[in-house]
Amino acid sequence: MTAAFLVWYLLYVVMSGWARDFMAIKLLGEINVGLIFGLLQFVTTFGIAWAYSRHMEKVLDPISDKLRHEVEEKAK
Repeated sequence: MTAAFLVWYLLYVVMSGWARDFMAIKLLGEINVGLIFGLLQFVTTFGIAWAYSRHMEKVLDPISDKLRHEVEEKAK
C-alpha cells in the first residue's frame, strides 16, 4: 500500500512538473486535471488511513488485547 501510494504521489509531482499541458486540461469550468489529481491525493490518504484502521481493529487489536490480559493476569 505504501509503495502504491508513493508511486501515485510521485506521478502527480512529476506530471505537475513535466506534463503541464496535460495537467492544465480543463474538465469543468476552471477545474483542471491537476486540481482533480491534487484532490485525489487527499482522498487516497484518507482511504488508506481508513483501511489501516479497519485492519488494526480486526487483526491486531484482538491480539494486543489478549496479550494485555495475559500480562495483567500474571501481574496479579
